[in-house]
Amino acid sequence: MSVISIQSQVIHGHVGNSAAVFPLQLAGFEVAAVPTVLLSNHPAYPSVKGRVMDAGLVADLLAGLEDRGLLESTRVLMTGYIGSAEIAAVVVDFVTRAKARNAGLLYVCDPVMGDFGPGFYVKAEVREAIIGQLVPLADILTPNRFEFDALVGRASPDTSALVAAAQALGKRVMLVTGSPAEQSIETIAVERAAAWRVATPALVTKASGTGDLLTALFVAATLKGRATPDALADAVSGVFAIIEATVAQDGLELDLVRQSARLFTPPRRFASGPVSGGVRGI
Repeated sequence: MSVISIQSQVIHGHVGNSAAVFPLQLAGFEVAAVPTVLLSNHPAYPSVKGRVMDAGLVADLLAGLEDRGLLESTRVLMTGYIGSAEIAAVVVDFVTRAKARNAGLLYVCDPVMGDFGPGFYVKAEVREAIIGQLVPLADILTPNRFEFDALVGRASPDTSALVAAAQALGKRVMLVTGSPAEQSIETIAVERAAAWRVATPALVTKASGTGDLLTALFVAATLKGRATPDALADAVSGVFAIIEATVAQDGLELDLVRQSARLFTPPRRFASGPVSGGVRGI
C-alpha cells in the first residue's frame, strides 16, 4: 500500500478523499481511503445530506487496515477534515501507532480548521486535537494561510515572517497555500533551512477542494522522489490547470475527471523560486 488517506468524503463532487484519491491513483499509487464524514455534497450547496461518521466505525475500519498489515507497508499516511472530537481521538491514536510501527512512514497532516471569510468551521475541541496532538506528529503540514496563523498563534505580516515561523515548527516540509500577493496567489514550501514559492494568477472559482487536491498532488510528486521545490511546482501547476478549466465552465465542482490529463501534464507550468531573506539555516 502506498497511501492511507483519512478525511471527508462526498458522493457528488470533489472534496476530501473525493478530490485526493483519484489523482493519487492516476499517478500509480494504491490508496486506502477512510471517511471521517460522508456527505451527499459539499456544504456550500443550498442543501446537504449525510453525517459525521461514528467514531467507533472509523476505529473499526482503521483496525481492519491494521489486520491487513497496512501499517507496516504504507509509505504515506494523510489526514484531512476530522468531523468530531471523538474521531480526532481515534485518528491521533492511529497515527501514533502507525509511526511507532513503521519508522519509514511519512505523515502528512492537512490541519483543516477554517479559512478567511467563514473563520473556524470545526469545533474548538477538534482544533485542540489537531494543534496539540496531530501537528506534533506530522512530518509534512499543508495548512492554508488562515490555518497557518492559527498553528503559530499569530498573523505573519510578510513572507519572511511566515518562513521564520514555519521553520520554528521544525517540520520536514510546511506547505502554506493561498498566500495573497496583489494580482497573484502564492504557495510557499518551507524546509528547515530553505524555502520556495510559486505564484500563479489569482482565479476566482466557486468550486471547493483545491487544498485537498494540492496536498494529493504534492504527495504524489514526493512519492515519485521529486525534491520539494519541484514537487511544489508540479502540484501548484496541476491545481491551477484544473481551476482554470473549472472557471472556464463556471463549474461548482472541480473539473477533475474530464480534465485529468492536465493534472500531470498541465498546459502551463509555474516554476518555483527560492524565498530570499528571512530564511535561517539549521
